[in-house]
Amino acid sequence: MDGWQREFVLHTLPYSETSLLLDFFTENEGRIRLLAKGARSRRSNLKGCLQPFTPLLIRWGGKGEMKTLRGAEPLSLALPFTGTVLYSGLYVNEWLSRVLAQNIPYQTLFFEYLTCLQVLAGSEYTPEHALRRFELSLLSHLGYGVDCLHCAGSGELVADSMTYRYREEKGFIASMVIDHLSFTGKQLKAFADRQFPDVDTLRAAKRFTRIALNPYLGGSPLKSRELFYQVILPKTR
Repeated sequence: MDGWQREFVLHTLPYSETSLLLDFFTENEGRIRLLAKGARSRRSNLKGCLQPFTPLLIRWGGKGEMKTLRGAEPLSLALPFTGTVLYSGLYVNEWLSRVLAQNIPYQTLFFEYLTCLQVLAGSEYTPEHALRRFELSLLSHLGYGVDCLHCAGSGELVADSMTYRYREEKGFIASMVIDHLSFTGKQLKAFADRQFPDVDTLRAAKRFTRIALNPYLGGSPLKSRELFYQVILPKTR
């Protein structure tokens, strides 16, 4: 890769005594893993900028399977994430790092990710709306875009007052059963628009994205979610 490309750091791991192994989310190449030689040394000019939530321009190269970071320049200061917003950002980064295959372009998702970070950074309220929109977008880009506007059984448009039960790999089917897999037609239309006008709809969206995304975890829970419950949640009680 000879040219410069916009990206964000998703995850870092120590590699040898002075280097780093980094997952990047790039504008044109999707998720890539690069070796940053000497990035942990005291003299490295990369040490300060290879941080999550810092918009960067990077270039890389190499002939082997493991490519090497050749340069990195910050486009701006890191987004000001603290407290709940910080853990929300880490949550988004962890999802991308865990579910996106390497070297597959996700250009639209890249800008949706950027929008999510900007909303989180500027939000004076709960980050829930931004997170739900991102999760629904991620499901769509993973090839799991469930049709929220039509009953999977009849093909008819969903009706606001009717109840639809989610069935994996099928979609939403009209049902008289009310349980954790059930949603109203009104809620499904809100999911399709990625708008959450009230608390009940927002909670329903969270319930659905948890159901739909959890199979991607393979039984290994998100570390960012565990940290939130351990560090942030006790402080709010």
